[in-house]
Amino acid sequence: MATPAATKRLTREYATISKSPPPYIIAHPSEKNILEWHYILTGPPDTPYDGGQYWGTLMFPPDYPFAPPAIRMHTPSGRFQPSTRLCLSISDFHPKSFNPAWEVSTILTGLLSFMTSEEMTTGSVRASDAERKLFAQRTRWWNSTGGGSKAQNNGSRGAGAIKAGDGGTKFRAEWPELDEENQKWMKEKRINPQTGLPLSSSSQPHCSPDMAGLRKRANGSATTVGAVVQQGQVAREVGQSWLGRNKWRIVIGTLISYIIVARVLGEGSLSTAA
Repeated sequence: MATPAATKRLTREYATISKSPPPYIIAHPSEKNILEWHYILTGPPDTPYDGGQYWGTLMFPPDYPFAPPAIRMHTPSGRFQPSTRLCLSISDFHPKSFNPAWEVSTILTGLLSFMTSEEMTTGSVRASDAERKLFAQRTRWWNSTGGGSKAQNNGSRGAGAIKAGDGGTKFRAEWPELDEENQKWMKEKRINPQTGLPLSSSSQPHCSPDMAGLRKRANGSATTVGAVVQQGQVAREVGQSWLGRNKWRIVIGTLISYIIVARVLGEGSLSTAA
């Protein structure tokens, strides 16, 4: 339970951040617990996270601001392990280095700055820019459906961690307006709610022109099918060695040569005897 000082401080900070949010950042406390804050970082332009919607939590201690919060990012980003406590100078990993003058906006601005850097710490991961861009494209889907959360438990524990399978439910409870926007976006983009990928415009799987042509020939006339079979036989013959193709000719030729040589030697022996 929050102390009166923590409640007063966080209430004031909520009013401040709501009135003047930092760039690419929004946040609010949970209705049930003022110590549990939910934030959204929007990926800044000119970064691999451009346009991504990154949801996370700050779990403040009861004696805030004299101790820092636990910081987690739940949305897969290619930068942090989902729902894992992050070791930062502004997090509960380093309580002695926390400055009571720092506010929620300070903490989240620092988190965004760290996210767009390449510095490594506990809870961070390495990924290519291409991989992070793919994560960014699927953030809205993941947040509003809990996409993949059943398969990504990550063994996370502690207050604020998102348990396996409840990601979408928790997000909808904390961000109903954003969830509604995400649902409309997924419908407009024809996003498959099971995979987070665009739905195919055709029920038939796509294939290359070469594969399509091969399929057409295989299902074509008897003449075409016969030609395909014949080409297969030729291919098999080409794959065999010369010796393998002519082994019986070699055997017969060797036998005939042996008979001829034996006959010649036999006639030579008779001439000598005479």
